[in-house]
Amino acid sequence: MLETWWHGLARRYRDDHQVEETPDDIDDETAALLGMMPIASIVVGRDGEVVRSSPEAYRFNVVRDDAIVDETVLKAVDEVRRTGGRTTFDLTTQTELADVALTVPGGGTPASAKVQGVSRPNWLKVSVGRVGDFVVVMLDDVSDAVRFSRTRDSFITNVSEQLLQPTSALEKLARDLEVSASDPERIAADAGEVRSASRRLNRMVSDLLLLVKAQEQIVPSSANRLSLLAQVRDVADRLAPVAKEARVRLSVGGDRDLTVNGDGDQIRIAITKLVENAIGYSRDGGTVSVGVSKSSDGRHAVVRVIDQGTGIPKEDQERIFERFYRGSTQTDRTRDGIGLGLAIVKHVALTHHGSASVWSMPGSGSTFSFTLPLAQ
Repeated sequence: MLETWWHGLARRYRDDHQVEETPDDIDDETAALLGMMPIASIVVGRDGEVVRSSPEAYRFNVVRDDAIVDETVLKAVDEVRRTGGRTTFDLTTQTELADVALTVPGGGTPASAKVQGVSRPNWLKVSVGRVGDFVVVMLDDVSDAVRFSRTRDSFITNVSEQLLQPTSALEKLARDLEVSASDPERIAADAGEVRSASRRLNRMVSDLLLLVKAQEQIVPSSANRLSLLAQVRDVADRLAPVAKEARVRLSVGGDRDLTVNGDGDQIRIAITKLVENAIGYSRDGGTVSVGVSKSSDGRHAVVRVIDQGTGIPKEDQERIFERFYRGSTQTDRTRDGIGLGLAIVKHVALTHHGSASVWSMPGSGSTFSFTLPLAQ
């Protein structure tokens, strides 16, 4: 299909330019044809300047300020311009995240602090060809297929491991009952392993069911208007004993007038996951602050969960919202986690037309932001 399109575009260009050529821009019909294509396109003039570009090319971080900024694409454009023909290749890009002003927990406001959100790499199939005086770059985004494949493989691997743990513990308990029935301490230890593995399995099944539920988009209506601060206070009340046991102070505050549209159960679960994580990574005597406020654009409500823990290394920040991913800085309170909590937070945010992000610095704690549109 793409091969046929290339030949058709080249033929259209030759036919349209037999009368008069306009080397500084493409004709309206060709531009309209490019705009109808389901894949992103870039048209490069003879001087190397981008003449036309789809918005997706900017989002893929291939074009910036009317110029191609990806070196691989630039080399392909130069080669095709010199030799003609067409070339295809695979390309992975990363969408850049905006710098935002952010107050660091513990004091200080850096001029700009990068907030790591839920964006992911872009996997692209790139085709570059010459059409008359122009070079056309086509960007076919296959990210969804790649992510689905990776998620499927990760899901199968992690679920298999979690299912094997309780069966292995049961097998060990049965074996010790057969050969060491007179050793109550050994039997008790084996029973403890079975209980622990069973709890992990139950938690994994529960979290997976939550993930499945959080796939359906929320439709705003008068029937699902919620006070966001009320949801936060409910979570804080239920987690107060957990915070007390961990010797962590839990502080809640914010704008009680902010309302959102959503599923109250899902929103409370997402906030619970964030607060549980903050408590788990906090030091003894630390404070976890949960605040509700309006975003700077005035269109969203934001729940910020701030801890004074060890912080998250940069290499982990890019993946912590992935299913089953577990960071490298586990504590005694978090080492038995499954790795689905932040994935649930992300999906709840997305199904509510919002977003989830994190700012963190090793040694300075972390700030997780759960952002939802204000009620309509």
